[in-house]
Amino acid sequence: MAITKLDILVVPTYNSKTLGVNDASTYASTPSAPSLEITVPAFGKVTLPFNINTLNVINSTSLGLSDVGSPIIPLPDGVYYLRYSVAPAYENFVERSIMRVDQLQEKFDTAFMRLDMMQCDLAIKTQQKVTLNSIYYFIQGSIAAANNCAIFEANRLYNQANKMLDNFIKAGTCGCSGNNYVTNFY
Repeated sequence: MAITKLDILVVPTYNSKTLGVNDASTYASTPSAPSLEITVPAFGKVTLPFNINTLNVINSTSLGLSDVGSPIIPLPDGVYYLRYSVAPAYENFVERSIMRVDQLQEKFDTAFMRLDMMQCDLAIKTQQKVTLNSIYYFIQGSIAAANNCAIFEANRLYNQANKMLDNFIKAGTCGCSGNNYVTNFY
């Protein structure tokens, strides 16, 4: 006898304006009333109809963050809680928490692209790479923490990465002479 087993995958869209949620469920029969409840950071819960056996692409309009007909805005970064259910909802559901970092990733990409890979001062360039690597690890740590329901740690790591990126971008360079790399890594 076939059993319904619900599962969803959050799929990268590489776009700060969309969230992709794919149905990875197996169904014994066509489900009744499939819905996706999403808790958006700082906005609350939204329940949407869910299309089974396909990728569901969600944006600011579908979440009620922007009006129909107005421009679609970037979705906020932070911890999202997703609950996919089919009737009866109290029995058949699956939950996920994810750390969305798309806006932070765009900021990181901007900082990375400012890095002049062909700069002659190797020590300064190496220090900038070390700084960007540290920021990248904070971002990845934030995602890993959210995936493991360590929400406080996820937010702490996200905030640290954001602060470091702001300082990196504001300084225009690493703000050093390269001595840190020479002293600690050479």
